Amino acid sequence: MATLTLKGLKKVYDRHVVAVQGMDLEIRDKEFIVFVGPSGCGKSTTLRMIAGLERISEGELYIDGKLVNQLPSKDRDIAMVFQSYALYPHMTVYDNIAFGMKIRHASKEEIDRKVREAASILNITEFLNRKPKALSGGQRQRVAIGRAIVREPKVFLMDEPLSNLDAKLRNQMRAEILKLHQRIDTTFLYVTHDQTEAMTLGDRIVIMKDGFVQQIGTPSQVFDHPANTFVAGFIGAPQMNFLDAELIRQDGGYAVSVAGVCLPLTQEQNAALDAAGTPPQPITLGVRPEHLELCGPDEEGAVLHGTCDVFELMGSSIHIHVDCGGKPIVLVRLTAEPQESRNYYHGTPISFRLLSPLVHLFERSSGRNLLPVQN
Repeated sequence: MATLTLKGLKKVYDRHVVAVQGMDLEIRDKEFIVFVGPSGCGKSTTLRMIAGLERISEGELYIDGKLVNQLPSKDRDIAMVFQSYALYPHMTVYDNIAFGMKIRHASKEEIDRKVREAASILNITEFLNRKPKALSGGQRQRVAIGRAIVREPKVFLMDEPLSNLDAKLRNQMRAEILKLHQRIDTTFLYVTHDQTEAMTLGDRIVIMKDGFVQQIGTPSQVFDHPANTFVAGFIGAPQMNFLDAELIRQDGGYAVSVAGVCLPLTQEQNAALDAAGTPPQPITLGVRPEHLELCGPDEEGAVLHGTCDVFELMGSSIHIHVDCGGKPIVLVRLTAEPQESRNYYHGTPISFRLLSPLVHLFERSSGRNLLPVQN
């Protein structure tokens, strides 16, 4: 078990390419941390610095309170699982899992015990005598994880381990990784570009962009209270809708003017904006597709109008793509009746309501959330 502390961790390549921009992070013992972001954001580089596979350009890395910047990778008591599995094709599953223990001269009895324990945890006991080429992608990934388990490391590092699997296998392996974390009860650091993996696996999520940490929080925190427009658009599927709007003063409080309608804000939103001394200004209004409410064209309130562009039947829900005065908007409507999709075809008039408690207000220039981000 281990705690990790990252203080101003920075990685610079060729003296000018900054891959990670001064990361500060406290990771608790037995916590499951997920680094997520688009390709090139620095998440894998961070993991490799923690593993000792990349030199730390600036900052300090502590494992269980011990500074390990100069400590070789082999002495950090960390196990890493890669995207590519990195199995030896000429060895059996048993020998692949046992390889690291053999080169450390563990006894045959200890090797056999740990290999079979790991195989049992991962449900691959029946494959121990097979070669990797006789296994599916998911089975190979289990072998790679088994090779890490037998080391009994303080920290597990996983770098996009599911990206080579198909959608069904990814779903199965996500559940297996969660169960593995519960069974071996140690610290996990996991890298992915898939926000679904991040939301389902992480105790906390570290969202990165261009080497900078954008937000750190639990899945519910980053979903319900995104720090900026990047986080808001990256977390959630379909992604959040964004509309140009104006934050205005009205009847002694705040309201939002958007697409010709006025949306008064809640008492809590008014109190937060007042406390921050927020002036009226151009803003970006964010609202998630599932938080838009279909309504009749003549209903009262902040009702916007558009026409159906396309719809997608997703089984238990319908995704309606709306052209709202040239601005694309997506609505998600839950439905128990598939025939309801017949009501939506190209050009169908669509009216929908904005609900004050469910909107997000972002500063137009910086993209930061104008309402307090809860951590």
